[in-house]
Amino acid sequence: MSDEKTLLRSYWQPRYWLTWLVLGILRLIVALPQAARMACGRTLGRAAMRLLSSRRKVARRNLELCFPELSAMELDALTRRHFESLGMGVIELGMAWWLNDEELLRLTTVNGAEYIHAALEHDKGALMLSGHFALTEIAGIALKPILPPMAAMYRPSANPLNDQIMRRIRTRSVPDMITKSGIRQLIKVLKENRPVWYAGDQAYEGKGAMLIPFFGEPAMTNTAISQICRVSKTPVIPFFPVRKDNGRHYEINFYPPLEDFPSGDAETDALKVHAFLEEVIRTAPEQYYWVHRRFKGRPDPLPNAY
Repeated sequence: MSDEKTLLRSYWQPRYWLTWLVLGILRLIVALPQAARMACGRTLGRAAMRLLSSRRKVARRNLELCFPELSAMELDALTRRHFESLGMGVIELGMAWWLNDEELLRLTTVNGAEYIHAALEHDKGALMLSGHFALTEIAGIALKPILPPMAAMYRPSANPLNDQIMRRIRTRSVPDMITKSGIRQLIKVLKENRPVWYAGDQAYEGKGAMLIPFFGEPAMTNTAISQICRVSKTPVIPFFPVRKDNGRHYEINFYPPLEDFPSGDAETDALKVHAFLEEVIRTAPEQYYWVHRRFKGRPDPLPNAY
């Protein structure tokens, strides 16, 4: 398991000073009432949209590909809301680190927990299928009182200080973090009848990658979930954390297990995963992680989407 921590005071060098300044400001914002926190987040997101032009272009292009029915004006508005959501997400990271559990639980409702409890009764663990949405860290805090100790797939950050910060935030609710190469560790956790948070929805070009439509657009997709479930006999329980009323309240929604999964065909399984993701994304499209180049790495003759 990936759980190595270093004392944060080790990162005193000048190259980390900006990060420390941002953390200090974030700590002050978290002390505000919830409505004010989220207003600060939206302001931060709008500033980021202006400053991060390359990411803005990626998000706008992704939305154009996935929602071709929207007009240019509607796409621009959705892009703006997406960056506001990203800004609120930064504030929510701070909330997940510094707020006490009681306050976070007052802000959060969990629906459909019976589906994951029923899955765990079969002693095969539960693969909690989601995507790269807002609220990942707050959802972990909300689920901690009602589930066995969770594990989650984790991609270490190239910035050592950022990596240590994220470890501290995530291990508050998820004691075991598994790197993308730790499939054996993941299966071990499932055999211990514990839930694993799994999101394999980003562009992937490694072993087992397949070109699978996502919102009708071909996307390089990780199909490892089929192998994981075939080996472990683990049920897949979809779930979707969503921000409501501009961050005044949060919901974590569980859904019935995917039927006939794995089917024996990795492409069929991947299409089923994408169908779930597309359905829930459409209910709050601004809260998906559109700044990731989801359609990169596609083989010829497909054009470069960006």
